Amino acid sequence: MATVRDVTYDLLRALGMTTVFGNPGSTEEPFLQDFPADFTYVHALQEASAVAMADGYAQATGKPAHVNLHTAPGTGNGMGNLVTAWHNKTPLVVTAGQQARPMLLLEPRLTSPRATELAQPYMKWSYEPVRAQDIPAALMRAYAMAVQPPAGPVFLSLPLDDWRQPAEGTPVVRQVSTRIAPDPRQLRQFADVVAGSGSPLLVLGAAVDRSGGWPAAIRLAEKLRVPVWSSPAPERAGFPENHPQFQGVLPYAIGPLAERLRGHDTVLVIGAPVFRYYPYVPGDYLPAGTRLLHVTDDPDEAARAPVGDSLLGDAALVCTELAELLPDSDRPLPTRRPAAPAPETGTPLSPEALFATLARHWPADGVLVQETPSNLTALRRHLPVTRPASYFTMASGGLGFGVPAAIGIALGERDTGRGRPVIAVIGDGSFQYSIQALWTAAQLRLPVVFVVPINRQYAILKAFAEFKETPGVPGLDLPDLDIPTIATGFGCRAVSVETPDAIADALRTALAGDRPTVLAVPISTEVPPLLEGAAGSGGGR
Repeated sequence: MATVRDVTYDLLRALGMTTVFGNPGSTEEPFLQDFPADFTYVHALQEASAVAMADGYAQATGKPAHVNLHTAPGTGNGMGNLVTAWHNKTPLVVTAGQQARPMLLLEPRLTSPRATELAQPYMKWSYEPVRAQDIPAALMRAYAMAVQPPAGPVFLSLPLDDWRQPAEGTPVVRQVSTRIAPDPRQLRQFADVVAGSGSPLLVLGAAVDRSGGWPAAIRLAEKLRVPVWSSPAPERAGFPENHPQFQGVLPYAIGPLAERLRGHDTVLVIGAPVFRYYPYVPGDYLPAGTRLLHVTDDPDEAARAPVGDSLLGDAALVCTELAELLPDSDRPLPTRRPAAPAPETGTPLSPEALFATLARHWPADGVLVQETPSNLTALRRHLPVTRPASYFTMASGGLGFGVPAAIGIALGERDTGRGRPVIAVIGDGSFQYSIQALWTAAQLRLPVVFVVPINRQYAILKAFAEFKETPGVPGLDLPDLDIPTIATGFGCRAVSVETPDAIADALRTALAGDRPTVLAVPISTEVPPLLEGAAGSGGGR
């Protein structure tokens, strides 16, 4: 007779979820025993890394990923990156072991007494099956919940003695829609407002990229002949940043953002929150006389928007349909934003000089993963994203995502056969949060390149301290971190490079290699402003 475990593995096969990310624990061993040869176990040294690897893998492959965690402590370890997966809208099926049912009442060691509550509120659904035989059907429901918009993580707590119980038949494998078509009447209203506007503006967010909407967004923008901005602090890029209509990334504070919208009577936001703010800089949400139209596949985003009218719909579908509904415009094209000036190259390099060097030698199909908060403005200025699915970061603002996510993305590139090179730019402070993930990259021989700008400080927090006028904060300096030696200890190739020529040579060698490489690059310690061009500054961890 088939067991619950047998049937569950058959269901995972049918759903195409044969890659499992995790760090094995005692409560998971009955599930993992005699691990099937047609499955792949991606071994992380810590659960937070396993979660972010799965997040990156799911985003790279466009399919949900399975993370297997160790009861309450393992779920707790993974929580920071589960928060990020929630904000990234990444479909993850998260399973965690639970103690044996006969002992649950006693709450022995490694029991998770409130397992379904532990991962909340950052789960779309959280469940512990009442019977062992309910596990396969619960997994099918979890899959359906994870992929439906807005996509996100789901959680199952699974007692360790359930796997050997006899199954009751086989679960029905179901397909569910993963896209929301917009309401035709409201879409027509949006089109009429935009068509009647004298000076509209387009703001595009991460959902454009998640939905495969770049071609439709480009067609819409070119038909309207309007300025195109990226939403503030985007986790993915929704428009080619070398396009002549692209103007840059909006600031993530209320007053400065509204100033960038001044002079436009209609702002059309597609695939992003309205808006993602962090430092509090008061002001009006919109300039006087400006109307905002908001397109999102997330009802929560629509509900919490402080201004504007919202339309629920898939970003790519809405861009496509709006481009059909709207007439061609004859308005003058917006002025192209000026190119970033060539930075000076001293020693140590400025962040601008580092990123300008990377841009000159960037592979045409390269994927950028970034987690360098204090250098983000300089990076985005000098290293534009010009292809879909080529920029990834954390929507949550929490550190520790970038290193393991880059590994998951690189694995996804390998498994899909695309083989695009992955380059992660990770600050030396951020690098420490999930540094043990390097071991997994080395074991899998993934040729991912980690570029680590070293300023020996939490520069983003120093910038925030200046902005908030809070001097004397302890713990903002990071002396005596030997990153190349640490990376070598985890099995990576690692070098320290200080000049543009050395960076170019090292990057070329790393991209041609067959294992991960860490390039440590000392940069200037000057603290950049948090909000460029705003009174004060702001952003951060």
